[in-house]
This record gives sequence, C-alpha cells and structure tokens, in this order.
Amino acid sequence: MSGDTRTNRVLSSRGVLAWVDAKLLSVCLTSVAMVVLAGLVQVSFGTYSMTIEQAWRAVLDPTVIFDSRWLLNFLVGEELMRFITGFQGELPELANETLIVWSIRLPRVFVGILVGANLAISGAIFQAVTRNELASPYILGVSSGAGLAILLTLVVFSGLAPFLPLIAAAGGAIAFFLVYIIAWQNGTSPVRLVLAGVIVSTVFQSLQTGIFFFADDLAVVQSAIAWTTGSLTGVDWEQVRLALPSTTLAVILAALGARQLNVLLLGEQTARSLGMSVERTRFLLSGVAILAASAAIAAAGIVGFVGLIVPHVVRNLVGSDYKRLMVGCLFVGPALMVIADVGARLAMAPVQVPVGIVTGLIGGPYFLYLMRKQQDLGDV
Repeated sequence: MSGDTRTNRVLSSRGVLAWVDAKLLSVCLTSVAMVVLAGLVQVSFGTYSMTIEQAWRAVLDPTVIFDSRWLLNFLVGEELMRFITGFQGELPELANETLIVWSIRLPRVFVGILVGANLAISGAIFQAVTRNELASPYILGVSSGAGLAILLTLVVFSGLAPFLPLIAAAGGAIAFFLVYIIAWQNGTSPVRLVLAGVIVSTVFQSLQTGIFFFADDLAVVQSAIAWTTGSLTGVDWEQVRLALPSTTLAVILAALGARQLNVLLLGEQTARSLGMSVERTRFLLSGVAILAASAAIAAAGIVGFVGLIVPHVVRNLVGSDYKRLMVGCLFVGPALMVIADVGARLAMAPVQVPVGIVTGLIGGPYFLYLMRKQQDLGDV
C-alpha cells in the first residue's frame, strides 16, 4: 500500500510540473549563467580595482554568507536586523574588498535582477490582456505616467523628492486607470486599451517635455533625465529593500494568474463561455502588471524595451503557455538587465550612461529584425 502511495505521489508531481520541459530548463540555466558572469564583471570594476578572482572571493566571503547578522543587515537594514536577532554589539570586521563588493557593487546587480524580472512579468501580462505582442508598460501609459510624476516632483514639488519612488509608482497606476477609463465603452477591448494607451502616453510625454522648460537647475534636469531614461547608477540596498516585497507579491500573483492569462488568449467569447468574468479578470491582472512595473520604476526609473523584448524572446523559445512564459521571463529579464547595465557602466567608463539607453539600443535593432522576419508581428 505504501508503494502505491509513493507511486501516486510521483505521478501527481509529474502532472503538476508537466509543463516544465527541456527548453524551459535550458533557457533558465543559460540565463542564470549569464547573470552570474555579468554580475561578476560588474563587481570587479570600479574606482577600487580588483581582479575577478578577488571579486569572486569577496562575493563568497564566509564572514558574510555564513553570518545571518550581516545578511540581515544588508537585506532589511541594521535596525531591523538588531530587532530580529537581538544582537547589540559590533558586527565582525570585513575585508576592504568584501565591504566594497557587498555594500556598493552587489546591490546594483540585485536591483538589476529585480527590475528585469518585474518589467518582463509586467510586459508579459499586458501582452496577454491586450492580446498584442507589442504591448508593454511603456505603450499602455504606465511608464509615461511615472515619468510625468517624477518630473513634477523634481521640478515643481522638490520637497517631496525623498518620496520619489512611491510617487513614480502612483503616477504609473493613475496613468493606467486613465487608459482604462478612456478605453471603457460597455466594457473594454484589447484594441481600445492599446489605442487609449498610445493617447495617454503621447499626452504625458508632451507634458514631460514642457516641464523641462521650467527647470532652472541643471542638476535637476540631469536627475530627471536619469530617472526618465532608467539608471542603476548609485543604487544600494535601500532600492533592493524597496523593490523586493512588491516583486515577491507580483511574482506570486502572476504565477497564480497564468491559467487566466492562457484563457484570455483564447478570445473574449471563449473566455466567457468558460465562465470567466473577462473585465474583472483583465482589470485584476492589469493591477498585477502595474504592481510589477511600479516596483521596477521605483528602483531604477523608466527602463524602456525590457518589458517589450523579453516576453517576445521567451515566447519564441518556450512557447505561448503562460506557465512556461512567466518562468522564462523571471530568468531572461534579469539576464538582459544585468548585461545591459554592465554595458551602461563600462562602455564609456568612467562616464556611466543610463541603462535605458543601452536597452533601447538593443531593442530597436531587434524589433527591426522581427519586422523583416515576421509578417504577423503584433498578434499573440
């Protein structure tokens, strides 16, 4: 009897993970390898020079990775670490290389991972909701709304600058709600959502351009440009702490919504015949996409093309099943983002360009290639 029980459990587990195949595993493992290699390059270069071997030893320094106090200190902050552990003494001293890598360079890699995953998930959900491969947080107004909120804060309400990440996220959410209101006509449709997104994006981008004329301080203008083009320069563990809770929630909700996203791809009539409340599902899933995009915007500003490119690349590699697609996006998004940030940091060193410029330079030629190759580009 116990043997039958074990057999049933094995068969059951295979059924649950039947959608995991060799292609998906290879995509995930390749992406992990790319993140590790690019991250190692990232932590090896800077004002304080060190070899790749020294950087690797610093990343794996047992003083940090085997000491929960140091790990908690980085992940949740010193005050919360002391509250959780009850430790009130001095933390063990770290070598210079370890301190530089863990305090300054490694957080940038982690932020890149979180931003890439969030943008990829957000883009994949928006593409299913609109049934259009060209949909993204940028196309549907989320990024433009966040950009306008950023500029207003920096130029007009500079006293609110400490709350800039939250304001950016709120601006993106408000923009999408405007898109939804404009698209509503006894319900919404994928075409109306995309058209409304283009309208809102165009208006908000025009307002952004106009606001630049009211900025007298060059430093404010440069800061605003960095935010609206996306940049990981200067990020630290604070941005990791800011993005991690929203990212975790967005990933869980996206995984739970994979089945509904697959049903939406079948078309509204089919979805309704299967008992789905299409408008309610579309609105709730869009909320998950906004949450993911907002987490990315709050940490790194507006990074273009990642939410557009990654779902399309993953779809070509593993298929359109959103169970596989979501997992693929969780790995490919960070790989693209970390590699792009290495290019942004090192291409014109010591000058660091915004990572959004690099992703744009990657995304433009890629979609030109797709336009030449595929006749039906745009339909999921």
